[in-house]
Amino acid sequence: MKTAEIRQAFLNYFKSKGHTIIRSSSLIPAGDPTLLFVSAGMVQFKDLFLGIEKRAYTRATTTQKCLRISGKHNDLENVGRTARHHTFFEMLGNFSFGDYFKEDAIKFAWEFLTKELKLPKDRLWVTVFEKDDEAFALWEKNTDVLPGRILRYGEKDNFWAMGDTGPCGPSTEIHYFLGDDLSAQSEEDFRKEDGRYVEIWNNVFMQFDRTPDGQMTPLPKPSVDTGMGLERIAAIKQERLANYDNDLLRPIIAYVEQLSGKKYEGIDYRERDLLSDTQYAYDVAMRVICDHSRACVFLIADDIFPSSDGRGYVLRRLLRRACRHGRNLGFQETFLYKVAEQVISVMKEVFPEIEEKKKKIIETIKQEEIKFSETLDTGLKFLEKHVAQVKEHKGIKLSGSVAFKLHDTYGFPLDLTEDIVRIQHLTVDKEEFEQEMEAQRERSRSARASTTELILQRSVKPIKSKFVGYEFVEYESEVTGLFNEGGEVESAEANQEVALVAAVTPFYAESGGQVGDTGSISSNSCTLEVIDTQKVGGDTIVHICLVKDGSIKKGDKIRLEIDKDRRKKIAAHHSVTHLLHLALREVLGDHVKQAGSRVTDQSFRFDYSHNKPLSSEEIEQIEMIVNREILANSAVSTDIMDVEKAKQSGAMALFGEKYGDQVRVVQVCPRSRELCGGTHAVRSGDLGMFAIIGESSIAAGVRRVEGVCGFSAWQQYNNSRKLIRSSAELINSAEKDLVERVTKLVERSKDLERENERLTTSLSTSNTGELIEKARVLSDGTKVIATILKQTNAQQLRTIADDIRAKVPSSCVCLATVNEGKAMALVAVSENLTSRLHAGNTLKVVAQAMGAKGGGKADFAQAGGGDPTKLDGALRQFEKLASW
Repeated sequence: MKTAEIRQAFLNYFKSKGHTIIRSSSLIPAGDPTLLFVSAGMVQFKDLFLGIEKRAYTRATTTQKCLRISGKHNDLENVGRTARHHTFFEMLGNFSFGDYFKEDAIKFAWEFLTKELKLPKDRLWVTVFEKDDEAFALWEKNTDVLPGRILRYGEKDNFWAMGDTGPCGPSTEIHYFLGDDLSAQSEEDFRKEDGRYVEIWNNVFMQFDRTPDGQMTPLPKPSVDTGMGLERIAAIKQERLANYDNDLLRPIIAYVEQLSGKKYEGIDYRERDLLSDTQYAYDVAMRVICDHSRACVFLIADDIFPSSDGRGYVLRRLLRRACRHGRNLGFQETFLYKVAEQVISVMKEVFPEIEEKKKKIIETIKQEEIKFSETLDTGLKFLEKHVAQVKEHKGIKLSGSVAFKLHDTYGFPLDLTEDIVRIQHLTVDKEEFEQEMEAQRERSRSARASTTELILQRSVKPIKSKFVGYEFVEYESEVTGLFNEGGEVESAEANQEVALVAAVTPFYAESGGQVGDTGSISSNSCTLEVIDTQKVGGDTIVHICLVKDGSIKKGDKIRLEIDKDRRKKIAAHHSVTHLLHLALREVLGDHVKQAGSRVTDQSFRFDYSHNKPLSSEEIEQIEMIVNREILANSAVSTDIMDVEKAKQSGAMALFGEKYGDQVRVVQVCPRSRELCGGTHAVRSGDLGMFAIIGESSIAAGVRRVEGVCGFSAWQQYNNSRKLIRSSAELINSAEKDLVERVTKLVERSKDLERENERLTTSLSTSNTGELIEKARVLSDGTKVIATILKQTNAQQLRTIADDIRAKVPSSCVCLATVNEGKAMALVAVSENLTSRLHAGNTLKVVAQAMGAKGGGKADFAQAGGGDPTKLDGALRQFEKLASW
């Protein structure tokens, strides 16, 4: 069967079973701020599953265009390397919205595969959720699946969810055996998961709605969501080795062969070495170009254009990844737009919108190719040089700073750099890359700080905004105000900074010590980077933005998306300050009150009333209390109540803070209840771990604790572990014995220092006779000694000088030495000669000659920090003065 015949057969079959054929939705989810792209057929029916929306039908069937490249469903890394992974694909689906449930769904699936498509039953296997006895029984009762071929699997494999939140439920899957020897099939063989058994059908029994805190509530009516990948079932029906060999994708690859002059083999999908196996590298490149060109065509057809953030950045990453693989095939000029024309030719009958927007699609791809080709070759050479350096030193990681320069200067998305270095069996230091990115963001924030302050103080007019950031991290809204340093404006263009106000926003504005959210705002015509969020006049939430691409104007429909990872870290650090407050009061006393705080994604500082530093024991107690509460993994709850009722319930309020009649009470653990408007973790266990990293005084009676939690705390712990490990290795000690061994070594070192001092002094003073013998004798019998001694310290110089004066009643001594690259000298004069030669005054001349500083009394003076090369001259100055 041709792919088109399979698609039509599926739709016709379910139409005959009372299903309404529904057209594929856009790749952009309509009215769903929780998804970047449509990743499954059920997305356009989400509100039907939730019971929020009613339609004229309760059964539907579709062929849905899908994209999986972000979040939970991200197949990008595997595309081109495997036989079945794609970013863009078609999902065949049949759906029941409170109509039929498990029994009919199982009957339909089996009947379509075995009777309509005539798949051999002796190649089919079934899996069910391990706790779903009903589904297991229905398979046995209603189908003739072979005995022993219904297997139970856990939540990881047979419990489906669209994302972290939303509709979900147990699933049952049908798998197809690809092997040649039918007798080799067995449960043991199936569970090896070696790629010979492929999933072709997934029935999800929608029974629950998962909330952000992980709770699952029953849906109003149990429903059914079915998914079957068209490309995969086509390859099976056409007896092809891989999806890329079916009649839908193979013509695109053939066109790439024609353009490049390279041959596509595609006979083996074992992962091989891309560096040494040229043919395999060609095959991977052609599959990537085939897949990515399809994705790009459909994204642009849905009015998504290349940009620096959001959906537009996904498109840009795909385009640039395909261009890089084009270099592997020898393409030096633009080529991808030509492949896009072939995609349109192959798929326009089913999706006429790509033909309607053909001109825009081709122009967009060509312009992006031209733009990237200007830096691609230079960037590749830069990368090759640094990869060679890493391999020369037998390293395994490319530095994050190199990856950052590739991103910042040459336009290489991080995943493109990772893709390239993976061929060389290297990885990228992502932690360092993120540090570089954060440093760049910090530089940008600092540079714009004055402009931002000007806009906030003088320009922004109060416009009421609704905050929905407790419930959502993404939201679709409308621009209600735009401002720059000159005042209100109607629009803003690329590279301009602008303050944007939206009717509704998930962005938290800086307040209560918690920093404002960052992230992105996008529309069909522009992308903005949100570099800060502030509040003006109480209710106006202001997004400080840089327009990255396109233009934005008042009234535009926009998608607001916070930096989710950053928000999660900020929320964790905010929640941990509540636990710290609790611990401080329990350890130090009820007099402790919060006096201020600053919460970021990397750390926090917490100011509190107390009159003395924390002892080591108190710090240990506080850390123990907080970490115990983290391990308890209590649910973090919030309640809105009257302020007086909140205080009566034991909730703590900040001294001097003004509260309205209604307040938000946050409980991080059963013993911690505070009035707080900030964002918080879902459970205390989300904080990971906690550590105090600093403690100081900031005012009379006010102390400050600095601390970290989560990954930042792990980094702190890991650095300490590295220090302990390297220290133990250095002294050849077990880590558990480190303190004892170091203590003994310190004591031994002190003993040796004392012994060395004694021996050196003894040796030095034993040589004073030689120094006296070589002394210059004046006419009155005074002996003058001026010399440089090696390997001698200041104390030893003085001991030698005192020894000389004791043995020679009339003497003038100048001794010098060099320690750690610095010259030092002393002058010692017998008491009976101080009227003729003042030691302190004489030393000043010596010190000046050697570039040192010092001073002293009439009989003794010393100086240090001089230039060793000037010592000889300084001693000659002394000898001139000590002559009469």
